[in-house]
Amino acid sequence: MFSIIIPTFNNIQYLKKCIESLKKNSKFNHEIIPHINIGSDGTEEYLIKQNIKYTKTNYNSGICEGMNLAARKSTTDYILYAHDDFYFCPGWDEHLFNEVKKIPHNKFYLSGIMMNNGPLKFDCGSTLEEFDENKLLNNFREINHFDFQGSTWAPHLIHKDLWNKVGGFSEEFFPGTGSDPDLNMKLWKNGVRIFKGLNNCKVYHFGSIVTRKYKNHPTIKTESGSKGSKIFLLKWGISIKFFKKYYLKSNKPYNGVLENPKITLHFLIEFILCKVYFFYILLLSKIK
Repeated sequence: MFSIIIPTFNNIQYLKKCIESLKKNSKFNHEIIPHINIGSDGTEEYLIKQNIKYTKTNYNSGICEGMNLAARKSTTDYILYAHDDFYFCPGWDEHLFNEVKKIPHNKFYLSGIMMNNGPLKFDCGSTLEEFDENKLLNNFREINHFDFQGSTWAPHLIHKDLWNKVGGFSEEFFPGTGSDPDLNMKLWKNGVRIFKGLNNCKVYHFGSIVTRKYKNHPTIKTESGSKGSKIFLLKWGISIKFFKKYYLKSNKPYNGVLENPKITLHFLIEFILCKVYFFYILLLSKIK
């Protein structure tokens, strides 16, 4: 059905729980392909024992390179990007696939919705030790948002042909910040106008476990702060915030295929501000 790509970095217990949830709560059989960054915690041995194929780098390749490497091993028509600290709720894939069947072409970007660390605020624990799985399973159907424009970035699903056409994630966004909106912009430039988040495709997100673990580490980099937003600005000439607001119409109730943004006074003012910031960042980069 789907090729589920999971970049992971020395986070074996959460990866185990993620894979366990996929096997327990999926309606269909899926291809699971983690990418191991370093994996000095036994991740590789675990995946071998479970007969799960994977890719590996002996360094922290970040999200983008890891995703691209693992996606090359995929054998299905659909690439699904997941974090290793996700717990997939029952029915997640059925709702996603039902949406795919409604679309008569491959030009779409669909995503699920995150609980806890995401739009749906429902606390079942911020760590595995605190995780109340029964509370989640007994209540997740009653905790709802709405289908929305744009995306929460992950989990997301796109057709493999489209993924290959745009070159997957752009690796200049190492270790990952900014790569999701950049992928969305590449899809937009290739004519994609369906960007839809699905309320019924739910995952529980423990919340950036690896980023928290290595925060302020002297050598291991897992978060790039504002660097990703600056790369996006210099690459596309507008900010991520502007792109989400005027192109993706992010977080508004889904009402169909997106259109090119309307040129209003507010649009022009914010566009000019983007350009001022663009030239400021460009000047700073040349000075450095």
